[in-house]
Amino acid sequence: MAYKVLIVDDQAMPRQLFESFVGSSSRYELVASVETAKVAYAYCAGMEVDLVLMDVVMSDGSNGLEAAARIKAACPRTKIIIVTSMPDSVFLKRAREIGVDSFWYKEVQEKPLLEIMDRTMAGERVFPDKPPVTALGLAKSIEFTERELDVLRLLAEGLTDKEIADTLFLGVSTVRYHVNNLISKTGFSTRTELAVNAVRGGIVIPGIK
Repeated sequence: MAYKVLIVDDQAMPRQLFESFVGSSSRYELVASVETAKVAYAYCAGMEVDLVLMDVVMSDGSNGLEAAARIKAACPRTKIIIVTSMPDSVFLKRAREIGVDSFWYKEVQEKPLLEIMDRTMAGERVFPDKPPVTALGLAKSIEFTERELDVLRLLAEGLTDKEIADTLFLGVSTVRYHVNNLISKTGFSTRTELAVNAVRGGIVIPGIK
């Protein structure tokens, strides 16, 4: 009997690609292919779903990680693979915390998705060691410390230095030190330019905790 698959991705091209993967294998059967995480739980709760291929950031503001956490809590036997092109390191950490079964980067594809699906359904948890390396201005993502990324993520949310300091339990001067280091490493002229490009490149995604 084929495993029943739900695809959740807001972009048409990846959705169609995942549909073709599912359709190419007799081991899988497509239940539905949807463009928002808002309905993912309803599908899993209302019908038999063995595997969910779940993107994280949706254009309607819904969050694939939040949907995955809800599904895992209510339907623990349903396997979930996070499929994303965003290299924000928080995604990997959060996926592990909520019990997601596997994780696959769309742009890197070190292993074919069908292989990841097969291994996941066999009970294996497949995660990359770290996010892919991407560029931010003159720097690469591996050149930033975890604390710098924490500061950058909150900066991208529009928080002031004082608000960032309060959130991370740091001094305001320490926050400014990290921001200045980020600007120096990347070569951007302003904090705004830094934040906009960090979000555009997926190095940090505001609102994902």
